[in-house]
Amino acid sequence: MKWSVMQTRRFARQYKKLLDSTAADVDTAVEQVRQNPESGERKRGDLAALYVYKFRSNNQLYLLGYTLEESVRLIYLEAVGPHENFYRDLKR
Repeated sequence: MKWSVMQTRRFARQYKKLLDSTAADVDTAVEQVRQNPESGERKRGDLAALYVYKFRSNNQLYLLGYTLEESVRLIYLEAVGPHENFYRDLKR
């Protein structure tokens, strides 16, 4: 059984600002996460519920942050963006 994917408002705002080529790479990353939700790295501490999937786009490292709701097999896309200040912005 496949996992469903939902976007948060934060993710939707960040996604809308991306270049078309980067948005295509994000779509590919989302599909990878949908196929295997455990492929991301689980964070510790303040962001313990968050998984982060790393990928490259235009020679820059991007992070896709998501959380899992295992009882209903749902993936919530929390944030996407370059590595710079990614975790700081998520803690806000």
